[in-house]
Amino acid sequence: MDTAKPKQNTTNNRNFSRPANSQRRGGDDRKSRPSFERPKPEFDQKMVSIRRVTRVVAGGRRMTFAVAIAIGDKKGSIGLGTGKGGDTAIAIAKALRQAKKNMFKIKTNKEMSISHAVSDKFASSKLTIMPNRGKGLVAGSTVRDMLILGGIKNVTAKLHSGSKNKLNNARVAYKTLYQLKEKSSVTPTVATIVEAPVVSEEVK
Repeated sequence: MDTAKPKQNTTNNRNFSRPANSQRRGGDDRKSRPSFERPKPEFDQKMVSIRRVTRVVAGGRRMTFAVAIAIGDKKGSIGLGTGKGGDTAIAIAKALRQAKKNMFKIKTNKEMSISHAVSDKFASSKLTIMPNRGKGLVAGSTVRDMLILGGIKNVTAKLHSGSKNKLNNARVAYKTLYQLKEKSSVTPTVATIVEAPVVSEEVK
């Protein structure tokens, strides 16, 4: 007869309690982290388009990014800029810097509307902007974003474009609103805004 006692399972009898010296952190003991608030940007901005540009060289293909950004203060000032770089952050910084250089002031009335109708054309895009006497902002596509950034109200924008290229639509909006520029504002380099587009691929 086997009188040996069976071995007891000591794994379940382990004491998982915390040592006496350890104390649970309370809300009062925890140090509050310093809050780093981001500074408010000087202008509101809207990314019009971002493209991946491929250039074929002797060593192969080189990939760069082309970015277009529209900025405005919603008080009548608006600008548009483009930038290229090997990284999206570099391209955005260049586009933002150019948009600030190309910013101009739109001549508006007390209701932040325009005094008369204007129209212009760029590539296959045709745009007409006219006051509508209190009917609100009636516009679409990138033109609406440009008008919102400029703070323009009570206007109707009719875009006749056979292309869905957002950059061309933004450029025609920039050219059309440039006709309403105040004389005191700095003259931007329009040639840099309406330059020929580069063959590229949209980033998905």
